[in-house]
Amino acid sequence: MAVNPDYAGREYPPVGPFPVTAEEIAAFADAIGSTSAAHRDPAAAQALGHADVVAPPTFAVRLAQQCEAQLIRDEDAGIDFSRVVHGEESFTHHRPITAGDSLSGVLHVDRIREAGGHGMVSTRVELSDARGAPVTTVKSTIVVRGGG
Repeated sequence: MAVNPDYAGREYPPVGPFPVTAEEIAAFADAIGSTSAAHRDPAAAQALGHADVVAPPTFAVRLAQQCEAQLIRDEDAGIDFSRVVHGEESFTHHRPITAGDSLSGVLHVDRIREAGGHGMVSTRVELSDARGAPVTTVKSTIVVRGGG
């Protein structure tokens, strides 16, 4: 396994803030084919109880990946991105992400293990708002394919 197992348990410095705009939310909704008016129309979102347009649930990945880049770019971690495939991803939303949010993320390397000659790297990004309140937890596992 080329991945450095000593990185398990690490926490990286916060990344952000990431201002969330209505335009970004609409563009993301378009990209994933979501037709909900709550992603584009403030009145439709407010009718559902949101302060402004609400992001699709997977929008958080855009922010989480910017945090995860710290690990990928860390040469001592031993992750060859050309050998990475996506394993799994999950989201726990503590509240919806809406336009006007300003979010920051902290990357945690929860687990590194070997399976079948491949490195399995599990991370968690905790996204919080400008007051430090939790917004979304993004858990991800990447597979770093072995050389064989």
